This record gives sequence, structure tokens and C-alpha cells, in this order.
Amino acid sequence: MKKLRSLSLVALMAVTVSLSGCGSSAGTSTSAATTGEQTSAASTASGDTIKVGILHSQSGTMAMAEKPMIEAVQMAIDEINASGGVLGKQISYVSEDGASDAAIFAEKATKLLTKDNVATIFGCWTSASRKAVLPVVEGNNGLLWYPVQYEGLESSHNIMYTAPCPNQQAIPALDYIMENIKPKSGDKVKIFLFGSDYVYPRTTNTIIKAMQPDYGFEIVGEEYIPLGYTDCSTVITKIQQSGADIIVNTINGDSNVSFFKQYRDAGLKPEDIQVMSFSAYEEDIRGMGPEYSDGTLFAWNYFQSIDTPESKDFTEKFQSLYGSDKVTGDPVVNAYEGVYLWKKAVETANSFDVEEVIKVCESGSVETDTPEGVVSIAAGDTHHCLQKVFIGVADKDGQIQSVWETSDRVEPDPWLKSYAWAESAGLGS
Repeated sequence: MKKLRSLSLVALMAVTVSLSGCGSSAGTSTSAATTGEQTSAASTASGDTIKVGILHSQSGTMAMAEKPMIEAVQMAIDEINASGGVLGKQISYVSEDGASDAAIFAEKATKLLTKDNVATIFGCWTSASRKAVLPVVEGNNGLLWYPVQYEGLESSHNIMYTAPCPNQQAIPALDYIMENIKPKSGDKVKIFLFGSDYVYPRTTNTIIKAMQPDYGFEIVGEEYIPLGYTDCSTVITKIQQSGADIIVNTINGDSNVSFFKQYRDAGLKPEDIQVMSFSAYEEDIRGMGPEYSDGTLFAWNYFQSIDTPESKDFTEKFQSLYGSDKVTGDPVVNAYEGVYLWKKAVETANSFDVEEVIKVCESGSVETDTPEGVVSIAAGDTHHCLQKVFIGVADKDGQIQSVWETSDRVEPDPWLKSYAWAESAGLGS
């Protein structure tokens, strides 16, 4: 039995919101899918390959953030093939461009499942794209591995969520803010909420507002801009006038470049009004220049700077393949580890059958070593992973250095069942 539970507000917003700025991009992008099958046609015919789909934005406002994730998935596939493949089969792939447009994501997911007959799909960044793909994978009994932090309040039988839900990112970030940001005036920390205008930022901020009575902070403003929007000056003026101590930034895509540059151009510095970002990562910093993000805060489950052999090896290999100036980060690692989690589930199930793979994932037995450490899919039907949480500060070299972390991996709670304030606010189920 397929199952989708979703907060009614989120579902309504998913229907009404589409990603902007990408209609013409789809028309000018390459019409044929990029494939990883150039040398495998004969083996496919003989049954020696298994085909998967990669579905990310190669054009439009989200392309800057998502292109490294495509590279990470391809890198994982190449590694697995070099070590013998999966169940004796080499992996081939079809890579489609979602073009930063939710409707195109749904169209491409349909193609991947019904025409290309892929065994699974690795992809999506925005919640708008994921929610557009969700009914496609459910209706065709496909399986999507979703690699980006999101607003929670969802679990689908046909999606594996390899990135954090709010209790593994946003909520610990607010805990950090309350412990470390001192109000410039009065006794309450003043927070300004600024994000892209779609489901993830709005729902995350709904959660933050539900936390307010228990936490005792003050929300002094809440503003949204369309995805791809580049003029943040009016909102920055409002932030300056609000008396905010910190901006909680849920902007996605290349609008982050505009925001951080205009934040600095307005004369703002972290010691004046700090920024805590939930969706910007090392690739965004590379795109804008480290001088614009220096000293600001980021909440993720992995930073490239994490000093472990596994993390260093991953970065070195990624850069050797794609360029010495390339950076990694949490979304990149989550995209990479999704391929390995699928491999582990397939091998444990001894089958590529979607239902058999899901059954194994729900057993709690699927885990793999990754650049961020051991990643496990939690037992049960929510399909989320256990995640450590890191808060970091951007440095002058474009890296994010950890300044706080949880002592252990955090169990996922996508429905916020362990929080009394969430129940009082009518969140979850």
C-alpha cells in the first residue's frame, strides 16, 4: 500500500507554487538526455546493466547548486562500476534536466520511469520539484532518492530522504542562536526571516514561528522573494530598520549570491546583523566570493572542511575529476551517498525490485560509510536517515568551519512528534 502523509498547508502551497525564471531555459536546453551509456549499449542488450535516472537542474536558477550533485552521483556510479557493479550488473544512467521548473521535473520523472524504465531516480533540490515528482513516483511505483534538507511534514512510500528534516537542521540551528546570539537591545533575540517564495522556506518559517512561545525570541520581519530574483535591496533596508540581531536565511539557488553581495554593499557585517543560512553551501560561496559570506553562519550535516580521512579522500577525488577549484558540501555528499545506500539496499534485498528495496530500507539494516561518516536509514516507514548536525562559520577561504556539532547522530522526526510546541501549533500528525 502506497502511503503519503503531508501537511495540508504544504500540499496547497505545492500546488500553487512553481519555480520561476526557467520557462525559456527548458526550450534552449539540450533536447536529448545526457546518458552514461556511451559504451554500454551491447551489454544493456545482453542484460549486463541496470539503468538509473539522474534528475537535477542543469539550467535555470538552481543549476549552480545542483550541477555538483550530478557530478557526485556520476562519480559514485563510476566507483561502483569499477568495483564490480551491483548484483553483477554495471550501472548505466540517463541524466535529465529539470530546468529549475517543477512541471519539467514531473515530466522528466515520468519519462525516466515509463520510457527509460529506470530502476530508481536520484534527484531534485527544491521541495516544489520533489512534490511535483512525488505523485509520479507513487503512481508508477518508482523510487526517488532525495538529497537536500527540507521542511519535513512528509513521508512517501516511494521516496528515500537522505538529507535532514527540521529536527536535524533548523531546530538545532535555533537552539544555537538562542545560546550564542546576544540581543543588541532588550532581552529577546530578534530574528528576521528571509527566504525564497515557495514551500520549503514558508513551511520552515511556520515551524520557527511555532517555536517562538517556548523559545522566547522575537520575530521582527518575514519576507520572501521569487526564486531567481536578484534585487534584495528593499528587503535589506527593512532588515536594517527592524533592529534584527540575526537573519534566518532560507533563500535557495543563485539568489543567494545577490543577497550576500547586497548585504555587504549595504555596509552590514555579521557583528552588526548575523546571518544563519539553511540552503546556501560551499558552492554558493564559490559563486559569490568568500569575502561576502565571511563570518556568517551555516547549518548543515556536513562541511567540506570536516577533518576526517573519508572527507579528505572524497574532496580530493571530486577535485581530481572535476577541477581543483571545485568544492563539495552537504548536498553534494548526500547525492553521492544516496547511490551507495541504494546499492546496499539492492544487495541486501538481492533484487532491484522497488518493493523489495523499500522493504529492506524500512528494516533499519541499510547503512554505508560516507564522507560524513556512517549514514543509516532509520527503521520504519518515514524513510529518513540518522544525521549529525553541524553549525559552521564561513572563513576567508570560502570554507565553512564547524563551531558546534551534536554529540551523536540525531534520529529523524519529520512529523515533529517529540515537540509539544509543534502539537500546540497544529503541526505534524
